[in-house]
Amino acid sequence: MYIHYTMDQLCLPMDLEDDIPPHHLVRVVNEAVNRLDDKIFASAYPGGGRDSYHPKMLTKVIIYAYTQRIYSSRQIAKAVRENIMFMWIAGRQRPDFRTINRFRSERMKSVLETVFTAVLQFLVESGYVKLDHYFVDVPRSRQTPTAIPLSGARPL
Repeated sequence: MYIHYTMDQLCLPMDLEDDIPPHHLVRVVNEAVNRLDDKIFASAYPGGGRDSYHPKMLTKVIIYAYTQRIYSSRQIAKAVRENIMFMWIAGRQRPDFRTINRFRSERMKSVLETVFTAVLQFLVESGYVKLDHYFVDVPRSRQTPTAIPLSGARPL
């Protein structure tokens, strides 16, 4: 009558690759970041101390999180623990929110423009993005209070 269901039994295969569609965005991000040269990150890692998470893995997690409109390092760390797409792109590693935040704010700061440019170039070459027309949203500059027209305002 029902499909067999048990939570105590381990089900195989455990490869997350099988659960991700072939043309999913997470695969695009993975491919784009894999094309980056490892030398880009070399200056941010002087060596010594405990082994670090691979910078490409952290970059993939952050870029994919941004595409999903997740910006908080705590929310990204939660997604890495709970979301199959994030688990796959992180290689089942679980960096905590401090690691993600430190990578993003300290180590990634110097190479952010290079990474963004390389990923954008890959997206254009692969046909995911066209740069025929692009617009930059710039917030309006603050005006002096006298320059702002007020409807129905009378001078005192």
